[in-house]
Amino acid sequence: MLISLAFVAVSCGGDDDSTAGTDAPAATDAPAATDAPAGTDAPAATDAPAATDAPADTTPAPDPVPGPGFDGTTIKVGVLTALSGPAALIGAQLANGQQVYFDYLNAEVGGIAGKYPVEIVLEDHLYDTATTVQKYGKIKNDVLMFSQVMGTPSVFALLPLLMEDNIVAAPASQDAFWVREQNLFPVIEPYQIDVINGMAYYLGDGGGSVDDTICAVIQNDVYGEAGLEGLQFAADQMGFEIATVTRYGAGDQDFTAQITELVNTECDMVWATALPTEFAGITGTAAQMGFAPRWMAQSPAWVDELAAGALKDYLEANVWIVALGQEWGAPDSADMAAMLDRVAKYRPEQEPDYYFTFGYLQAWATHQLLDAAAARGDLSREGVITAMNGLTELDFGDASPAYGYGPPEDRNPPRGSTIFEVDTSKPFSLGALETNKTSPEAEAYVFPEAG
Repeated sequence: MLISLAFVAVSCGGDDDSTAGTDAPAATDAPAATDAPAGTDAPAATDAPAATDAPADTTPAPDPVPGPGFDGTTIKVGVLTALSGPAALIGAQLANGQQVYFDYLNAEVGGIAGKYPVEIVLEDHLYDTATTVQKYGKIKNDVLMFSQVMGTPSVFALLPLLMEDNIVAAPASQDAFWVREQNLFPVIEPYQIDVINGMAYYLGDGGGSVDDTICAVIQNDVYGEAGLEGLQFAADQMGFEIATVTRYGAGDQDFTAQITELVNTECDMVWATALPTEFAGITGTAAQMGFAPRWMAQSPAWVDELAAGALKDYLEANVWIVALGQEWGAPDSADMAAMLDRVAKYRPEQEPDYYFTFGYLQAWATHQLLDAAAARGDLSREGVITAMNGLTELDFGDASPAYGYGPPEDRNPPRGSTIFEVDTSKPFSLGALETNKTSPEAEAYVFPEAG
């Protein structure tokens, strides 16, 4: 899981070295001169014809050969997300965002390269790794790539299979581990960047201090550890200490022990890496116990239903969320306005939701990738990887920062994050305190190597 995007430099070769410093080839004797015939002038030397640039190659790429996920007419992409279970509120919106973008692409552009419509093959993986692997096996031979795989544990479970099958998948998850993996196609900033920028905001405009008692509550899995990694990096760079880290299991319903530990530590600020159901239980228990620190949480902790109940006032007073991009419907964003126009046309019942936006951006990125593959005349799985390595960036206009691309070792994700406060007067009950904040510490973060 999940959710903001920056720029990357494209490496270029230098100028060719001059030949100075190398031995010239040995001179050969010129043939003996002969005298011109008497009374005639020797012919005047003429200049060699001026060099002309070779004409540009305008040969169109051949039509791509049909193969897995491409029958010569239609491209099929896989979506593995949670349509039921503990993360369904997130997963359904991620899938909806992709469907709206591809509906627009097919109806108004004609599909990839203007002629190959895109069809989603959708499966519910329940936010369960065993089910994810089973559903992957069910549809992998029917799709060209996976335009969405939701959840950090699910992506980790599939990565060896994606490598074995040479298939590209776009994670609906933001772990920094994805950046350098050849078979993954991340499109927004990693969780670690969000945590680092969130802490930079807290210690700056947020009014916090490095002397505050700073704590964390995290889900006890790879998703939780991604958040903790960002917090530890921020602590090392910014000079604060993490007083305590308390963990819970996905699906837990009783958080008394965790909140008691945080209360006893007298935490001024608590970072939460959680899912919405558990975050509701965590903050609800805190409110009941009269514990009101500054809460900051990664994007997957939030759904606007949390602010619709009895916790509304507590959440508005105490919770900030760190996520991607613009506020829903930001008035100065032309590309956000274009997205809302497409929502009105293809899914008018859609409510504001930043998971929808994430899914929409993934589909937009998939469009850019497959257009590049089609331009090469190769819609095979190998062709998708070649095209991905040939991209210089994923461009989302003013909707979200660009993601620098190229081979995995050259990728440079966005380094900005948006800090939101809970504000029930705003769409999705979130109002931006600072949009696309980029801290020096986030710029300095080094992404882990593949494997």
